[in-house]
Amino acid sequence: MRSRFVSAVLLPAFILVGCSGSLEDIAPKAAEKRLPQEVTEIMKVKGMSTNAPIMMRVFKEEGVLEVWKQKKDGRYDLVKSYEICKWSGKLGPKYIEGDRQAPEGFYTIQPHQMNPNSSYHLSFNIGFPNAYDRANGRTGQHLMVHGACSSAGCYSMTDEQVEEIYAFARDAFRGGQTAFQFQAFPFRMTPQNMARYRNDPNYPFWQMLKEGYDQFEITKTPPKVDVCESRYVFNRIAAEGYSFEPTQACPPSTQPEALLMAYQAHKKKQDLAISKAAWSWSKKEPKATIAGLEEAKLVADWSRRRARGERVSPEPPSLNPVMVAKVKPLLQSSPVTAYAAAPQPQPAAQVAANPVQAEGEERAQVAAAPNSAGETVAESRVQVGATPLITGSTPVPSPNPKAEAAAAAQTQEAPDPEEGRVSRLWNMLRK
Repeated sequence: MRSRFVSAVLLPAFILVGCSGSLEDIAPKAAEKRLPQEVTEIMKVKGMSTNAPIMMRVFKEEGVLEVWKQKKDGRYDLVKSYEICKWSGKLGPKYIEGDRQAPEGFYTIQPHQMNPNSSYHLSFNIGFPNAYDRANGRTGQHLMVHGACSSAGCYSMTDEQVEEIYAFARDAFRGGQTAFQFQAFPFRMTPQNMARYRNDPNYPFWQMLKEGYDQFEITKTPPKVDVCESRYVFNRIAAEGYSFEPTQACPPSTQPEALLMAYQAHKKKQDLAISKAAWSWSKKEPKATIAGLEEAKLVADWSRRRARGERVSPEPPSLNPVMVAKVKPLLQSSPVTAYAAAPQPQPAAQVAANPVQAEGEERAQVAAAPNSAGETVAESRVQVGATPLITGSTPVPSPNPKAEAAAAAQTQEAPDPEEGRVSRLWNMLRK
């Protein structure tokens, strides 16, 4: 009976030791590989001891895992970055078990989470679900950083990479660190990236993460992380007699004044930068539209008809002044520019009303104008028909009523539908 009692007492103790793990458990001979000489040299230059505390950050979009280490002044500095071999899912937090989504948030790694005998070479459990995840009903387990470059919701590295990452944690635990912080972000939380993803359903969650991200950027020390009202809070000190409960109202708390002022100033600058970046992202790149394609066809048709000497508007049809500005210089170098500079004929309705009088007035106006040599031109007639331009000094023949009547009849024929469309577009442009 006594042996059974002793066994019942010792069994929980054994389980507790097994869960917490010892330094020997997490670093058998297979996990004793030392950090490369170039890494230890970097730490030496930056004023870090081999066993100094660490912190890690992950950025999904950039595919990077960073290892930060504490310097002698207490602030942390980046030691080395590793390219993540694989991570599964997409940008955004993990919600339910089986969604194959790599987590995002603030996690704590303790010695018992280190696994030197992993099926994926070496690994450590990042601690999902944490207090925030549980408060929001999120489920899942066995989310790791491990080797073997294979992921189903984890952050997977190559075997060589995970050996170094594991060594950083092993040395920090041996130096007395009881737990290190693991921060997982969708991307570097810059104003430009926040503006890019401002319409994403996860944006409110990312704004919450950004507060912890920014406070680390200000202090270069891992933020104190708590959960209340089912959300993260950072660097808060609960009033005496109160505590942070994940699903309860946040208790009365304070924050160091220097940090509060520095964060408020930083946040103001960040919010302004995000607004500017969002405005820049809101400007869409120009795209081809149906109207634009139709305009292009009209301009092409206008150019062909103009080259054949047909009667067209003096400038290309378009509702877009930018198109006119681009096309016009090209047309000015065309061999038919003389036609564009020629006087335009009167509207068909006026010619039809009194063709003889209209043509006689035109002759009189042209005859009164001197040419470039200062001589009076006997005739410069612009025919309404297909002939583009006739010039010369031959005496003007007497009007032929039958010919003029025939010309007037031609002008009264139904207009070309495409030509009418060109004219309407051109009139809209000129207005």
